[in-house]
Amino acid sequence: MANQAIVEAECKDCPIRHNAVCARCEREELDKLEEIKYYRNYEAGQTVCWAGDEMGFVASVIRGAATLSQTLEDGRTQMVGLLLPSDFIGRPGRVVSPYDIIAVSDITLCCFRRKPFEQIMHETPHISERLLDMTLDELDAAREWMLILGRKTAREKIASLLTIIARREAAMGLTAASGPLMVELPLTREAMADYLGLTLETVSRQISALKREGTIILEGKRRVRVPDMHRLMMETGDDVDGGVIA
Repeated sequence: MANQAIVEAECKDCPIRHNAVCARCEREELDKLEEIKYYRNYEAGQTVCWAGDEMGFVASVIRGAATLSQTLEDGRTQMVGLLLPSDFIGRPGRVVSPYDIIAVSDITLCCFRRKPFEQIMHETPHISERLLDMTLDELDAAREWMLILGRKTAREKIASLLTIIARREAAMGLTAASGPLMVELPLTREAMADYLGLTLETVSRQISALKREGTIILEGKRRVRVPDMHRLMMETGDDVDGGVIA
């Protein structure tokens, strides 16, 4: 029923309203988007789009999570990105998807037909400016992820992923304003291992160690409580300014 409530919501009542590509839109601009938007729902494991497929729409993730991955000629697959609520799918001016997009949890997308959206972009600087900011943020995140994969230990990789998700949920207002943070993991441990370039056994061992030391508290398979965010951040190998601790 929660999903139905999302589908029926107007743009001004959308849960990602202040973080998505429409974050800076005025009322009349939202009205234009209302005219071309529609919703799509995918169950965990379903494919949103295969690499090389033509995408007739662009979209914002409202709830759930999806992965971006590429497959080599010999069948090997690498996860190259994680899409969370408010993230944007597709690129105006690019018809073909360069990645496989797979739902890793039940997911709801707010979709816009490509051609009308591109037209609105030309008429609405607020949308194009916000999309540019989001693209630059995505570039920064990709650079951060290169560091995580290339230089960090298994423990630091796990802590970094938990920190990224916790920060996103806090920014979206999905966690309490004070007290311990509650994080819903969008990935299974198998998917985390694939994303981080680790084995399943290593992921399980490091999560168990963080739990044993009190850095995190597990409440079910996907729910994680973070009693002290600073303590978790200290496990990432980063300093308080975002650099790497030598």
